[in-house]
Amino acid sequence: MSDLIYDTSRPMERLIEIMARLRDPNTGCPWDIEQDFASIAPYTIEEAYEVADAIERADWPELEGELGDLLLQTVYHTQMGSEAGHFTFASVANGVSDKMIARHPHVFGDETRDKSAEQQTADWEKIKASERAGKAQSGTLDGVAIGLPALLRAVKLQKRAARVGFDWPSTDQVLDKIVEEAGEVVEARDTLSQAELGEEIGDLLFVMANLARHLKVDPEEALRAANHKFTRRFERIEAILAERGKEPAQSDLAEMDALWDQAKREEKQR
Repeated sequence: MSDLIYDTSRPMERLIEIMARLRDPNTGCPWDIEQDFASIAPYTIEEAYEVADAIERADWPELEGELGDLLLQTVYHTQMGSEAGHFTFASVANGVSDKMIARHPHVFGDETRDKSAEQQTADWEKIKASERAGKAQSGTLDGVAIGLPALLRAVKLQKRAARVGFDWPSTDQVLDKIVEEAGEVVEARDTLSQAELGEEIGDLLFVMANLARHLKVDPEEALRAANHKFTRRFERIEAILAERGKEPAQSDLAEMDALWDQAKREEKQR
């Protein structure tokens, strides 16, 4: 067994070696050997969300562990890539390093750092557009990852379209469109198939994401906050019901709705 496995003075090399050992077809872990890019991808997404969750809770010891788990995902994918002859950890690390240098000429090149945030953002987008052109991605929407969370991808698609002028000039038109799409959902509920209803719901959600973009609100963060608020208030309902010797299933909508209003009042009084 390699001493590198236990050498804490070389953390990155140690982790790469551990992953290689886990994937060794003769002596590795049977579960790890069976995995491929597709089977590991869901874990990668999950770990990224757990990193975001730890940050939102400002739990720094937890964040340290979650960042390690996310780093392991990168090492896992690069090990599989190396086995297949696609890439290695070194090529991945060098690739992103080259990208950061190229995208920051005001830090690593001759350009001035005396730029506004807006100008730096514009320059960043120009560089990214040039990179896409080098990959034969000439379409406006090329390169927006399909696997992104749906709300996040909707905003990215809308931003790309807005760059070439395909955008409403103000929130008034977006609000009008929301009313229109909501009306179509009502019509679909009463007259259309389940598939058509799903399409109309999707259209409404897409326009809601557009409204958030126009108002400079991150819809993913907004919905995450709404989920947290709902969880907090519903847990308060459960706590009050427990004080009454009841569970939610033993209550009814009228009682729980009143307790919801009580939870809201209690939050405002804090």
